[in-house]
Amino acid sequence: MPAAVDLDRILEDLDATDTLEGIQAVIVSMRDLFGIDHMVYHWVDSAGEQYGCGTYSDEWRDHYIAQNYIRADPVIIGCFQRFHPVDWKRLDWSGKLARQFLADALASGVGNQGYSIPIRGPNGQFALFTANHTCDDAAWADFIDSHSRDLILIAHYFNRKALEFEPERKGEQSRALSPREVDAMTLLAMGYSRAQVADTLAISEHTLRVYIESARFKLGAQNTTHAVARALSRGLIVV
Repeated sequence: MPAAVDLDRILEDLDATDTLEGIQAVIVSMRDLFGIDHMVYHWVDSAGEQYGCGTYSDEWRDHYIAQNYIRADPVIIGCFQRFHPVDWKRLDWSGKLARQFLADALASGVGNQGYSIPIRGPNGQFALFTANHTCDDAAWADFIDSHSRDLILIAHYFNRKALEFEPERKGEQSRALSPREVDAMTLLAMGYSRAQVADTLAISEHTLRVYIESARFKLGAQNTTHAVARALSRGLIVV
Protein backbone atom coordinates (compact mmCIF):
# COMPACT_ATOMS: atom_id res chain seq x y z
CA MET A 1 0.00 0.00 0.00
CA PRO A 2 1.45 3.41 -0.98
CA ALA A 3 2.58 6.06 1.49
CA ALA A 4 1.09 8.85 -0.66
CA VAL A 5 -1.56 9.15 -3.35
CA ASP A 6 -1.99 11.83 -6.03
CA LEU A 7 -5.34 13.14 -4.79
CA ASP A 8 -5.55 15.89 -7.41
CA ARG A 9 -5.25 13.31 -10.20
CA ILE A 10 -8.11 11.27 -8.74
CA LEU A 11 -10.42 14.27 -8.39
CA GLU A 12 -9.58 15.54 -11.87
CA ASP A 13 -10.41 12.13 -13.36
CA LEU A 14 -13.69 12.08 -11.45
CA ASP A 15 -14.62 15.61 -12.51
CA ALA A 16 -14.01 14.65 -16.16
CA THR A 17 -16.34 11.64 -15.96
CA ASP A 18 -19.77 12.00 -17.57
CA THR A 19 -21.07 8.40 -17.64
CA LEU A 20 -21.74 5.66 -15.11
CA GLU A 21 -19.24 3.49 -16.99
CA GLY A 22 -16.68 6.21 -16.48
CA ILE A 23 -17.28 6.12 -12.72
CA GLN A 24 -16.53 2.39 -12.77
CA ALA A 25 -13.26 3.03 -14.58
CA VAL A 26 -12.28 5.69 -12.03
CA ILE A 27 -12.93 3.44 -9.05
CA VAL A 28 -10.76 0.70 -10.56
CA SER A 29 -7.99 3.26 -11.09
CA MET A 30 -8.36 4.49 -7.51
CA ARG A 31 -8.11 0.94 -6.19
CA ASP A 32 -4.82 0.54 -8.04
CA LEU A 33 -3.46 3.92 -6.90
CA PHE A 34 -4.15 3.10 -3.26
CA GLY A 35 -2.66 -0.37 -3.69
CA ILE A 36 -5.51 -2.25 -2.00
CA ASP A 37 -7.70 -5.18 -3.02
CA HIS A 38 -11.05 -3.44 -3.49
CA MET A 39 -12.95 -0.17 -3.59
CA VAL A 40 -16.73 -0.09 -3.80
CA TYR A 41 -19.40 2.62 -4.10
CA HIS A 42 -23.09 1.88 -3.61
CA TRP A 43 -25.98 4.32 -3.60
CA VAL A 44 -29.76 4.40 -3.27
CA ASP A 45 -31.43 7.41 -4.86
CA SER A 46 -34.60 9.28 -3.89
CA ALA A 47 -36.78 6.90 -5.94
CA GLY A 48 -35.29 3.80 -4.33
CA GLU A 49 -33.22 2.83 -7.35
CA GLN A 50 -29.80 1.38 -6.57
CA TYR A 51 -26.49 1.75 -8.33
CA GLY A 52 -23.20 0.13 -7.49
CA CYS A 53 -19.71 0.07 -8.89
CA GLY A 54 -16.49 -1.36 -7.62
CA THR A 55 -13.97 -4.14 -7.85
CA TYR A 56 -15.66 -7.05 -6.11
CA SER A 57 -16.15 -10.03 -8.42
CA ASP A 58 -19.38 -10.53 -10.36
CA GLU A 59 -19.70 -13.92 -8.64
CA TRP A 60 -19.69 -12.33 -5.18
CA ARG A 61 -22.15 -9.63 -6.25
CA ASP A 62 -24.56 -12.24 -7.67
CA HIS A 63 -24.19 -14.47 -4.59
CA TYR A 64 -24.79 -11.47 -2.29
CA ILE A 65 -28.05 -10.69 -4.11
CA ALA A 66 -29.17 -14.32 -4.30
CA GLN A 67 -28.62 -14.81 -0.55
CA ASN A 68 -30.31 -11.48 0.25
CA TYR A 69 -27.29 -10.64 2.38
CA ILE A 70 -28.31 -7.00 2.60
CA ARG A 71 -30.50 -8.03 5.57
CA ALA A 72 -27.51 -9.54 7.43
CA ASP A 73 -24.56 -7.46 6.24
CA PRO A 74 -23.06 -5.83 9.36
CA VAL A 75 -21.50 -3.12 7.18
CA ILE A 76 -24.87 -2.00 5.81
CA ILE A 77 -26.57 -2.28 9.19
CA GLY A 78 -23.77 -0.50 11.01
CA CYS A 79 -23.47 2.36 8.54
CA PHE A 80 -27.21 3.02 8.56
CA GLN A 81 -26.82 3.65 12.29
CA ARG A 82 -23.83 5.96 11.99
CA PHE A 83 -22.78 9.20 10.34
CA HIS A 84 -19.02 8.78 10.62
CA PRO A 85 -16.60 6.39 8.87
CA VAL A 86 -16.59 2.87 10.24
CA ASP A 87 -13.72 0.39 10.58
CA TRP A 88 -15.22 -3.05 10.04
CA LYS A 89 -13.51 -4.42 13.15
CA ARG A 90 -15.79 -2.21 15.26
CA LEU A 91 -18.97 -3.73 13.84
CA ASP A 92 -20.97 -6.58 15.37
CA TRP A 93 -20.05 -9.85 13.65
CA SER A 94 -21.30 -12.12 16.45
CA GLY A 95 -24.64 -13.24 14.96
CA LYS A 96 -25.01 -16.51 13.07
CA LEU A 97 -26.01 -14.80 9.81
CA ALA A 98 -23.19 -12.28 10.15
CA ARG A 99 -20.64 -15.05 10.63
CA GLN A 100 -22.01 -16.93 7.61
CA PHE A 101 -21.89 -13.75 5.56
CA LEU A 102 -18.28 -13.09 6.59
CA ALA A 103 -17.18 -16.63 5.75
CA ASP A 104 -18.78 -16.41 2.30
CA ALA A 105 -17.28 -12.97 1.70
CA LEU A 106 -13.76 -14.09 2.58
CA ALA A 107 -14.12 -17.19 0.40
CA SER A 108 -15.18 -14.93 -2.49
CA GLY A 109 -12.12 -12.70 -2.32
CA VAL A 110 -13.40 -9.92 -0.09
CA GLY A 111 -10.62 -8.71 2.20
CA ASN A 112 -10.66 -9.17 5.95
CA GLN A 113 -10.20 -5.42 6.56
CA GLY A 114 -12.64 -2.69 5.60
CA TYR A 115 -13.30 1.02 6.06
CA SER A 116 -16.74 2.29 5.01
CA ILE A 117 -17.90 5.90 4.76
CA PRO A 118 -21.67 6.48 5.00
CA ILE A 119 -23.02 9.46 3.03
CA ARG A 120 -26.48 10.97 3.26
CA GLY A 121 -27.71 13.23 0.49
CA PRO A 122 -30.86 15.18 -0.35
CA ASN A 123 -34.29 13.55 -0.71
CA GLY A 124 -33.38 10.40 1.18
CA GLN A 125 -30.32 9.42 -0.85
CA PHE A 126 -27.91 7.12 0.99
CA ALA A 127 -24.53 5.86 -0.15
CA LEU A 128 -21.53 3.91 1.07
CA PHE A 129 -17.94 4.19 -0.06
CA THR A 130 -15.69 1.32 1.04
CA ALA A 131 -11.99 0.55 0.97
CA ASN A 132 -11.25 -3.16 1.45
CA HIS A 133 -8.03 -5.16 1.77
CA THR A 134 -6.42 -8.33 3.11
CA CYS A 135 -3.74 -7.61 5.72
CA ASP A 136 -3.10 -7.69 9.45
CA ASP A 137 -4.56 -5.17 11.89
CA ALA A 138 -1.37 -3.15 12.28
CA ALA A 139 -0.90 -2.65 8.54
CA TRP A 140 -4.54 -1.64 8.14
CA ALA A 141 -4.34 0.81 11.03
CA ASP A 142 -1.32 2.44 9.35
CA PHE A 143 -3.22 2.64 6.05
CA ILE A 144 -6.24 4.31 7.66
CA ASP A 145 -4.04 6.73 9.60
CA SER A 146 -2.35 7.73 6.34
CA HIS A 147 -5.37 7.86 4.04
CA SER A 148 -8.61 8.35 5.99
CA ARG A 149 -8.92 12.05 5.16
CA ASP A 150 -8.28 11.44 1.47
CA LEU A 151 -10.81 8.60 1.42
CA ILE A 152 -13.48 10.75 3.08
CA LEU A 153 -12.93 13.59 0.60
CA ILE A 154 -12.95 11.16 -2.35
CA ALA A 155 -16.15 9.52 -1.07
CA HIS A 156 -17.98 12.83 -1.08
CA TYR A 157 -16.61 13.81 -4.48
CA PHE A 158 -17.71 10.40 -5.75
CA ASN A 159 -21.20 10.83 -4.34
CA ARG A 160 -21.53 14.33 -5.77
CA LYS A 161 -20.61 12.97 -9.21
CA ALA A 162 -23.04 10.04 -8.91
CA LEU A 163 -25.87 12.40 -7.95
CA GLU A 164 -25.50 14.12 -11.31
CA PHE A 165 -27.06 10.98 -12.82
CA GLU A 166 -30.13 11.11 -10.58
CA PRO A 167 -33.08 12.32 -12.74
CA GLU A 168 -34.65 14.43 -10.00
CA ARG A 169 -31.41 16.18 -9.11
CA LYS A 170 -31.63 19.93 -9.77
CA GLY A 171 -28.44 21.04 -11.46
CA GLU A 172 -28.71 24.67 -10.48
CA GLN A 173 -28.44 23.75 -6.79
CA SER A 174 -25.05 22.09 -7.21
CA ARG A 175 -23.66 25.25 -8.89
CA ALA A 176 -24.60 27.60 -6.05
CA LEU A 177 -21.20 27.04 -4.43
CA SER A 178 -17.87 26.54 -6.13
CA PRO A 179 -16.23 23.09 -5.85
CA ARG A 180 -13.71 24.37 -3.29
CA GLU A 181 -16.48 26.04 -1.26
CA VAL A 182 -18.37 22.75 -1.26
CA ASP A 183 -15.23 20.93 -0.09
CA ALA A 184 -14.71 23.39 2.75
CA MET A 185 -18.34 23.32 3.89
CA THR A 186 -18.46 19.51 3.69
CA LEU A 187 -15.40 19.00 5.85
CA LEU A 188 -16.58 21.58 8.39
CA ALA A 189 -19.95 19.81 8.54
CA MET A 190 -18.09 16.57 9.29
CA GLY A 191 -16.50 18.16 12.35
CA TYR A 192 -13.07 19.03 10.97
CA SER A 193 -11.34 22.06 12.50
CA ARG A 194 -10.28 24.88 10.20
CA ALA A 195 -6.67 23.74 10.48
CA GLN A 196 -7.65 20.17 9.52
CA VAL A 197 -9.73 21.42 6.57
CA ALA A 198 -6.87 23.55 5.29
CA ASP A 199 -4.46 20.64 5.66
CA THR A 200 -6.81 18.22 3.88
CA LEU A 201 -7.36 20.62 0.98
CA ALA A 202 -3.65 21.56 0.88
CA ILE A 203 -4.38 25.27 1.19
CA SER A 204 -3.51 27.94 3.73
CA GLU A 205 -5.93 28.87 6.49
CA HIS A 206 -6.10 32.35 4.93
CA THR A 207 -7.27 30.86 1.61
CA LEU A 208 -9.72 28.66 3.48
CA ARG A 209 -11.14 31.73 5.20
CA VAL A 210 -11.76 33.29 1.78
CA TYR A 211 -13.72 30.20 0.65
CA ILE A 212 -15.75 30.13 3.87
CA GLU A 213 -16.62 33.82 3.71
CA SER A 214 -17.59 33.51 0.05
CA ALA A 215 -19.86 30.55 0.84
CA ARG A 216 -21.35 32.39 3.81
CA PHE A 217 -22.18 35.39 1.61
CA LYS A 218 -23.79 33.23 -1.10
CA LEU A 219 -25.89 31.42 1.49
CA GLY A 220 -26.92 34.58 3.31
CA ALA A 221 -25.61 33.10 6.55
CA GLN A 222 -24.76 34.99 9.73
CA ASN A 223 -21.73 32.86 10.59
CA THR A 224 -19.93 29.67 9.58
CA THR A 225 -22.19 27.37 11.60
CA HIS A 226 -25.24 28.96 9.99
CA ALA A 227 -23.64 28.58 6.54
CA VAL A 228 -22.98 24.87 7.09
CA ALA A 229 -26.56 24.34 8.28
CA ARG A 230 -27.99 26.13 5.24
CA ALA A 231 -25.74 24.22 2.83
CA LEU A 232 -26.91 20.93 4.36
CA SER A 233 -30.60 21.83 4.36
CA ARG A 234 -30.47 22.87 0.69
CA GLY A 235 -28.68 19.72 -0.39
CA LEU A 236 -25.61 21.65 -1.51
CA ILE A 237 -23.37 19.40 0.54
CA VAL A 238 -23.86 15.81 1.68
CA VAL A 239 -22.45 14.32 4.89
